Amino acid sequence: MAGLAASGSNPDVDLLYDINGLAKDAPVWFDRVMEYVGEYGILLATVLLVLWCWLSVRKRGGEEAPSSVAALVWAPLAAGVAVLVNVPIRGFVERPRPFLQHEGLEVLVSGKTDYSFVSDHATITMAMAVGLFVANRKFGFFGIGLALLEGFCRVYMGVHYPTDVIGGFALGTAVALLLSPLAMALLTPLMKAIERSPRAGWLIRARGKSYDGQDSLIPGARKETGAEERDLAA
Repeated sequence: MAGLAASGSNPDVDLLYDINGLAKDAPVWFDRVMEYVGEYGILLATVLLVLWCWLSVRKRGGEEAPSSVAALVWAPLAAGVAVLVNVPIRGFVERPRPFLQHEGLEVLVSGKTDYSFVSDHATITMAMAVGLFVANRKFGFFGIGLALLEGFCRVYMGVHYPTDVIGGFALGTAVALLLSPLAMALLTPLMKAIERSPRAGWLIRARGKSYDGQDSLIPGARKETGAEERDLAA
């Protein structure tokens, strides 16, 4: 199956040249930025987004905190599982990198010798984004936006076909969603046990937060009457 998209007349290759052609017209400094962003920056930004969501969840507290944190723990685990699933897929398809089959591409990252289908970067970012969406829709939308940008960058850099990216998005989404019920069934009780721990409970709820998300009150303190916004954790 190594001949997939080998012809320059098919839409996959045409779109590859269209997107990668932007790199030829861009200033050198912009290509260097895209190289860093596509190789490392978006992965790091996605991890930071998960950490930001975790801080928000534990600060809010409430009864849904353990399930939300469980979903956040599942996000990077889903990415890892998806990459492992991709190993036999790559070996079966055996699709060479586009720059090995097509001339005239502007390749921003050298040393890529593994197979092209599917894109690990697209798989990882989308799996984490979908896992993040399960925990919190607002953060999840940002994560999906980062994943889409990652896919664009991989084609812009000349190291993947568009269908490599689409395949990565599909694989990451499938793993994150299909295995989510099992993951949540295993991780949620664990997070609840951690929440009850005197030493590790801060990982689930910020100190001073009650189970309904309200600040713990000292004797004689005035209780707030406004209800806090509920988390969007699924």
